[in-house]
Amino acid sequence: MKPNASNPRRLILAGGSGFLGGVLANWFAARQTEVVILTRTPRRDAPHREVGWDGRTLDTWQAELEGAAALVNLAGRSVDCRYHSRNRRLIMDSRVDSTRVLGEAIARCKAPPPVWLNSSTATIYKHTHGSANDEAGGQIGSTPEARDKFSVEVAVAWERVFEEAPTPATRKVALRSAMVLGRGANSVFPVLSKLTRRGLGGRMGDGRQFVSWIHQVDFCRAIEWLIDHEEMAGPVNLAAPNPVCNSEMMRAFRELCGMRFGVPSPYWMLEAGAFFLRTETELIIKSRRVIPGRLLASGFQFDYPLLRPALEQLKEDLTKSR
Repeated sequence: MKPNASNPRRLILAGGSGFLGGVLANWFAARQTEVVILTRTPRRDAPHREVGWDGRTLDTWQAELEGAAALVNLAGRSVDCRYHSRNRRLIMDSRVDSTRVLGEAIARCKAPPPVWLNSSTATIYKHTHGSANDEAGGQIGSTPEARDKFSVEVAVAWERVFEEAPTPATRKVALRSAMVLGRGANSVFPVLSKLTRRGLGGRMGDGRQFVSWIHQVDFCRAIEWLIDHEEMAGPVNLAAPNPVCNSEMMRAFRELCGMRFGVPSPYWMLEAGAFFLRTETELIIKSRRVIPGRLLASGFQFDYPLLRPALEQLKEDLTKSR
């Protein structure tokens, strides 16, 4: 991360107390960067300095932005839940409100951070089994088949508030992130590995839906790249260049876990499972075929462009940590 005259190595992570926040905090701290995490529940014994905020209102936390080298906003209620009215409101408000108030805080800074990266989602693109979506020609919108109307509404509202924030001295990048593969306890890699080892690693639905993904190392490297490259602004897809269909992904997990067979999950089983696990089938059935057009055009090279080597590295890393 390039230095800022006021404070050469200070990164602000808003909503950074979860899996991705921890990964990014450790990545930048290892590169001699001071990391400050804005969180609703700050801990005194945290590995990085944590400062309280509510994600809605201006308060003393806004002083942390003064002279910082970069701001990354990861705030937002998890979408891994049932989309009843209360959760819909929390999902929408937690994203829109945190983005709005960060824009207000930046506008009040005498020395605002030169770059603000704000989370978005690859779900903003249309469900497709055809051509992949990049930033230039990707189609934005919902599809009844994918049951994604609410999710797309959230993504569009989120990016609109970000784009409209009056921060003329601060470059803005919307992070249209795909599924991040990492070692976090409740992240996709350990969850699917556990299901596969229990014999449930078959295709989900018809298995044709595409899955866009990115290894956690490439996620961190891409964030650092976007901070350092001043020509990068606007929406950027954070996804590996080789999305795979669900059946291919589950086959890779079976091979990784040494399982010759996995019970397929037809749609009725997915519906029942989603109900009992208090989540939504959209997270599985929507076909997200997204490629990182702008990252590749800027010269960024992925360490893990292919799924199987990415999974093998995570398994090896997880084994070493035990």
